[in-house]
Amino acid sequence: MTDLDLLTTSYNYDLPKGHIATHPVYPRDSAKLLVYNRATDTITHTTFTNILEHIPKECEIFLNDTRVIKARIFGTKPSGGRVELLFNKPLNATEFLVMIRGRVKLGTSLLFDDTLKATVTKLNSDGSRIVTFEHNKKSIGFEELVVILDEIGHIPLPPYIQREDNKDDQKDYQTLFAKNAGAVAAPTASLHFTPELFAKLKQNYSTHTITLHVGAGTFKPVEAKAILDHPMHSEYFDIPQESATTLDSDKPLLAIGTTVTRTIEYYHRTEKQNGECDLFLNPSNPPQRVDYLLTNFHLPKSTLIMLVSSFIGREKSLELYHEAIAKEYRFFSYGDAMLIL
Repeated sequence: MTDLDLLTTSYNYDLPKGHIATHPVYPRDSAKLLVYNRATDTITHTTFTNILEHIPKECEIFLNDTRVIKARIFGTKPSGGRVELLFNKPLNATEFLVMIRGRVKLGTSLLFDDTLKATVTKLNSDGSRIVTFEHNKKSIGFEELVVILDEIGHIPLPPYIQREDNKDDQKDYQTLFAKNAGAVAAPTASLHFTPELFAKLKQNYSTHTITLHVGAGTFKPVEAKAILDHPMHSEYFDIPQESATTLDSDKPLLAIGTTVTRTIEYYHRTEKQNGECDLFLNPSNPPQRVDYLLTNFHLPKSTLIMLVSSFIGREKSLELYHEAIAKEYRFFSYGDAMLIL
């Protein structure tokens, strides 16, 4: 590792705008797949439908079963002005962390469809807000809120997609095995599986699930000059006992996505099966338990490209990204994938 590996600007790259995927390809497993083998330092270009030909035979596969909720809702201020609220996560039984577009004062009540009301109880210095929710004038918790959001909310597409969500996104921006509601962003490496390919995966490999509710912080850019000065966001996770038992073994692991990687590595370091994960993987803090990684292509200067660099180094990561650009790969959430072996 060099001093350059600790500078945020060292993780920048130029991405032509046309490479940002605003919609997925169909079928989903027709996406491109770049396979990088560290042992032989070789690159293979293929399609995702062929991924089982490249995954090592002796391998336990881990997936994130979080479910994306319709976290984006529109309402009105007491003045009648329009307001947009993005749910992030529950903080306790009655308080929730949110982002609100537009200025609001402490104590402001915001009105939404289906008699849902949010009251601002704290203004955080990072721009986020803490609110409580009422429905039909009764205080509600997360389980009741999710049901209402499913009725009145919108899929919270990442800001770089630069379009409004539509009905297709309700399916496209959700994994086949989404189960536990709570994410505001999808674990996108898993979005490439079709039902047929996923069935083949389960036939040939032992698969295990963890839950990490991906928060809006995943899109927060690294603004500090030195990457280690970046205040890493935290996200709720839960690891079932069956999955923890496999993690405690010495079996090789393939993490499907960066969220799975962070959760496994946090457990390996702390032995905690649930709580808040705030682990920042980068070249100075490489993985200790995950052997292989499937991931998409990530934003410049993001904690996610730094996580990829924790596996293969910053220079090799940028080399692969430039190779992907040259080969017309599609980037970010609805884009193509990379398998690191």
